[in-house]
Amino acid sequence: MTSYFADIAPVKYDPNATGLAYRHYNPDEVLGGKTMQEHLRFAVCYWHNFVWEGNDPFGGQTFERPWFPADTMDLAKRKADDAFDMFKILGVPFWCFHDHDIRPEGATLKESHDRLNEMADYVQTKMESGGPKLLWGTANMFSNRRYMSGASTNPDPDVFAYCASTVKSALDVTHRLGGENYVLWGGREGYETLLNTDLDRELQQMGRFLQMVVEYKHKIGYKGAILIEPKPQEPTKHQY
Repeated sequence: MTSYFADIAPVKYDPNATGLAYRHYNPDEVLGGKTMQEHLRFAVCYWHNFVWEGNDPFGGQTFERPWFPADTMDLAKRKADDAFDMFKILGVPFWCFHDHDIRPEGATLKESHDRLNEMADYVQTKMESGGPKLLWGTANMFSNRRYMSGASTNPDPDVFAYCASTVKSALDVTHRLGGENYVLWGGREGYETLLNTDLDRELQQMGRFLQMVVEYKHKIGYKGAILIEPKPQEPTKHQY
């Protein structure tokens, strides 16, 4: 199998280059006692570079990649092969992912967890073979329509349990891969209108969920930071 990026040479620092190169970023240059690489800690986001199909508001998919639609484990592994090839070309120190980025969703929650663990084993070998470190992992709790009324704030206890199990699995994998952080993004944690929203109950429910995440982090001995990423109005009109 030929890499999608087979014809691209590794990107180097060259302030005088006319082609593909870093003209200002010299990872080995020392500033204030640290190298640029230590200061900037660039990471490639798996979601934006290998999952998004380039959909625009007036049409469908605009990117054609050999791993799309990545709905089988073989295509997921092909996607990982090409992703780590690109990481090597860019020479970045880190990468980051959602669980749904690296594995296709299974027919059941257990199958989704099993697939995530299988892909974690697969990318771990690539990381150990000179690939970048993991800056953060997270769980996608916004794309599937089960989360249309929230994930941790969903009024359906089955959805809340599904959400909690998904975060547990993603946090376990982030811990196993040596991730330096774990991110929580509540894209569906909010509301479109107050007419069918109980703010107090939802905020209490979300607070308890965040407490459970931190308790589990300590239970498994994960030393990374828990980060919360706020994005007002994306996709929920009012995000908590």
